[in-house]
Amino acid sequence: MNSRESQLVTRTLPPGITVTARVPASSANLGPGFDTLGVALGIYDEIVVRTSDSGLTIRVEGEGADDVPWGPSHLVVRAIERGLEAAGLWADGLDVLCHNAIPHSRGLGSSASAVVGGLAAARGLAAEFDAGLAGSDNELVQLASEFEGHPDNAAASVLGGIVVSWTESDRVGEFEANTSPDRGQRVYRAVRLEPHARLRATALVPQERSSTAHTRGLLPDMVPHGDAAFNVSRAALAVVALTERPDLLLPATEDRLHQGYRSPALPSTTAWIARLRAAGLAAMVSGAGPTILALGTEEFPGDLRKLAADEGLRILEPEISTGVRVD
Repeated sequence: MNSRESQLVTRTLPPGITVTARVPASSANLGPGFDTLGVALGIYDEIVVRTSDSGLTIRVEGEGADDVPWGPSHLVVRAIERGLEAAGLWADGLDVLCHNAIPHSRGLGSSASAVVGGLAAARGLAAEFDAGLAGSDNELVQLASEFEGHPDNAAASVLGGIVVSWTESDRVGEFEANTSPDRGQRVYRAVRLEPHARLRATALVPQERSSTAHTRGLLPDMVPHGDAAFNVSRAALAVVALTERPDLLLPATEDRLHQGYRSPALPSTTAWIARLRAAGLAAMVSGAGPTILALGTEEFPGDLRKLAADEGLRILEPEISTGVRVD
């Protein structure tokens, strides 16, 4: 693999160290919590990494195998390199095998999972070499969020459960108007909340894909004060509903900040959310879509399940995951 200069790289890993990272999918926003709330979903990519004498070998199986680059630009490889660099390590060679189960470009955090998986694998290699280099979950959230630009998906894949995430700056005024976000170092934070014991997720995954950049580009620079206040109340209520009062999930997942603006690009998703919510189910866009996420405590209704299948939607019912694991 191609070396790169860094004053942090001080030691080279020996060949023959092998680790496996198992990283969950995620859903972000959860209705009103734009770029803040997330949940880890038990659909897992598995990344096997072995250090070698030289070169880079990467193989990809499953989701995205025909779409992603099989080389140094692969997101997992870039994340492994970044994780090793952060630990002050380098590998002369890597053998990387990706078993992908998370659907790509569907709003289930596939890119964040790739980054978290690569970083977690690097942390595992570092720990095998020197236990003192393992790093913390907070560091993993920071590094992964730097790739993503926001912490909700990445934090969920790292910490598991429900996450509340936010962004800080080391410079006063960074987020004020007319101040470039590049002028300060962004610090990404997250806390994990224990989901209600009966909380269950159903994801309806369309065949079509969605571009996060495109749907994010549909959002306005400014929103009415009333809509902002509405979302603040619903996001606060969502924390209560997801952890203690799932009977409040329907009102707690209402949103006026992003889903309506994205609806022209997601007509089928929007129609399904309206249909599910009319049936009393707390449904929302998963991330940037087009997947529909429904959260509740009861089994997904059989009539709606059949209708979704008839319309070509893949129905997934993942567990609420406990986060990335490295063996």
